[in-house]
Amino acid sequence: MKILLSIAAAAAAFGAAPAPARDPAPAPVEVQVVRYADLDLATSEGRSALDRRLALAVRDVCGSASDADLHGKNVVRQCLAQTARAVSERREAALASAAADRSVRLASGR
Repeated sequence: MKILLSIAAAAAAFGAAPAPARDPAPAPVEVQVVRYADLDLATSEGRSALDRRLALAVRDVCGSASDADLHGKNVVRQCLAQTARAVSERREAALASAAADRSVRLASGR
């Protein structure tokens, strides 16, 4: 199982630059795969490990900016917020799927 984070980090700055006269090229998309098949999401330890992996992936996708680059810092901050919101939905879906997989299964030996 995995969660894919597809983020157009450059799109976070959509309001910061003037619109070009012609159609711009699509913003590059950063994709990060977060695997969690090895985690038991029914436990708090498993959920914490997933949260750590997701947080690292979000930071990798959004990158960082120099302390001297205020615009860059704002772009990264906006990217982090938008990505965290998107990841939250996928995290909840993964947890719900894990809970459904834990339903009672009965088998007969006859």
